[in-house]
Amino acid sequence: MLLRKITLEEFGAYRGKQSLDLTPKKNKPIILIGGLNGCGKTTLLDAIQLALYGNRARCSGRGTKAYETYLRESINRKADPSRGSAITLEFTVMAGGNEHYYRVVRSWHIGGKTLKEFLNVYVDETYGERVKTQRNVVPESKFNRLLSEGWADHVESLLPLEIASLAFFDGEKIESLANPERAASVIKSAVNSLLGVSTVQQLRTDLLALQRRQKLSDEEQHLLDNIRAQEAERDAVLAQYDIAHQELAQSRTEVGKAQRKLESLEKAFADEGGDLFTRRLELENDKKQTTAQLAQVRTELTHLASGPLPLLMVKPLLDDVRRQANNEQEAQQSAQVLEVLEERDRWLLDLLPDAARGEVLQRLEGDRAERAARTQLPVDLRLPHDALAQLSVLDELLKRDTERSAQLLERAAELAEELDQVDRQLAGVPAQDKVEALQVARDEQIVEATRREAVRDRAMTKVEDLKRRREHVTTLLERAHKEFVSTKVKAEEVERIIKYSEKARDTLERFGSALLKRHISRLEVAVLQSFKALMRKQTLVHDLRIDTDEFTLTLTDADGEPLDPARLSAGERQLLAVSLLWGLMRVAGNRLPSVIDTPLGRLDSRHREHLVDRYFPNASDQVLLLSTDEEIDEYLLGRLKKSIAHTYTLVHDDTEFTTAVVEGYWWSAGAQHVG
Repeated sequence: MLLRKITLEEFGAYRGKQSLDLTPKKNKPIILIGGLNGCGKTTLLDAIQLALYGNRARCSGRGTKAYETYLRESINRKADPSRGSAITLEFTVMAGGNEHYYRVVRSWHIGGKTLKEFLNVYVDETYGERVKTQRNVVPESKFNRLLSEGWADHVESLLPLEIASLAFFDGEKIESLANPERAASVIKSAVNSLLGVSTVQQLRTDLLALQRRQKLSDEEQHLLDNIRAQEAERDAVLAQYDIAHQELAQSRTEVGKAQRKLESLEKAFADEGGDLFTRRLELENDKKQTTAQLAQVRTELTHLASGPLPLLMVKPLLDDVRRQANNEQEAQQSAQVLEVLEERDRWLLDLLPDAARGEVLQRLEGDRAERAARTQLPVDLRLPHDALAQLSVLDELLKRDTERSAQLLERAAELAEELDQVDRQLAGVPAQDKVEALQVARDEQIVEATRREAVRDRAMTKVEDLKRRREHVTTLLERAHKEFVSTKVKAEEVERIIKYSEKARDTLERFGSALLKRHISRLEVAVLQSFKALMRKQTLVHDLRIDTDEFTLTLTDADGEPLDPARLSAGERQLLAVSLLWGLMRVAGNRLPSVIDTPLGRLDSRHREHLVDRYFPNASDQVLLLSTDEEIDEYLLGRLKKSIAHTYTLVHDDTEFTTAVVEGYWWSAGAQHVG
């Protein structure tokens, strides 16, 4: 793994967007980052781990804080919390002979009272951008959603968290690795994960699992046990099914008893007038409504009686008046016609010959006489000329009121009948003390009957479930018998698999032991060489051994006596810890970056020169040094310069409490203004 670039946005003291190119150059593996205490060197180390591991990251600034609290406090105090912070880490990894470019973007912001965190992982995007940019082609996004969601597992295959402590460490805290117990834990973790010993052990475990699955006798026993277990389960299900059937029959009997008792109480309640008692309020309301409706009908009848309706009592007189009005109208019409007829008759006679006048005159006079007789009435009431029209209107009104009165009378009779029925029902309502006890008993029995029905329903459900289980177990039992027969047919194949897997396990065991011894032997040499290369006292430690079982580290002096690490000075213990890490990296092929914060703390000038000359340029293919101006000063910078690919200085503004990244290092060109 090689770190390529890191970009911080509003993270910790880093205001705005700050980027550092971390790509090493040929024979120049070191990226030197300078900063005074409190400028953000450790924050930068934390950012790398936070981008990779999130909540599991072992950030020095977190302590015992909750992860959400740490993220909230990591947002730059001058930044808008709703926009939040972001860390972008770009790195390359060799896999399957190909180099893959990763870009991991971890961001978070505060919305209201809630903190939201996002993780987006892009793969091989940068290579595509570089090629397409050269061709003036817009690159396509290669955001990998599945990889982003499963990043916590995937990053373990790239750089396990336990190994990360070997790659990213604080120089001031590295001394703890000189402790035998701590060193044993680190060595065991590194040998198993970093050097691949755990892979061999996993292969042996997988073969054992295969062996156990394929071993014929175990398989047969397993099938027999399975058959017996399924037979026992079937018998148990059958027994439970019988019991459930009995319980169902019992519950049905109890339901029948409860329902019969309820029917008896219902009948007794009804015989005592319980239904009427229950409906008493309803009946009283019905009586009020019926009485009100009857009163309304009677009021409307009274209103009709105040109109022309009483004239029906003198209907013969009205008929006489109608005839008189008709006679008077005809007499008046005849009187008006007589004069006209006389003139017509004279005109007509003048037109006739003399021979015909006599007969016609006789007929005309008879007609006029008849009409004159009509004008003579025995009684003349001198009724108005529109008397007939008025009588016609009166007939229509009487017809309308007659029909309406008939309807109202019919409705009044119905309401009176309903009122009588309600009164009879109310008269039959029993006293409360006569039915109250029956009502309570009936209500209690309704509850009891409902409970019994629920018990019956549960029993029915249980019987159905057991029936399905019985069928399922029977099917499984038949299948198990078939599998038992087919297993015997595969006996030879199984025996062959067992035989060769056992041989393979033995081979892997010997290979794993040899691999472990080889790695431990190489590690012993590498750590001892590293320690002697860094130590000023060349004769202090003569030999170094690592136990292959407990992974404990033992030092011996020139006399062959064990040397307790506690006898070493603080600086010497730090160099021992650095040697352990350096040796592990050398044995692993320097394929991981080394990020060292406070690299020269507690060391004298000679040991510092040794680290600068011998360790930093060779610690790994990529070395990030986070140093103060007192650790790597102008003198040490000169000794280290030939191995430096990039230099940066973290400049802190004490008034704004923010940090900016400036290219160059103290005493180097381009950074002379940094103070």
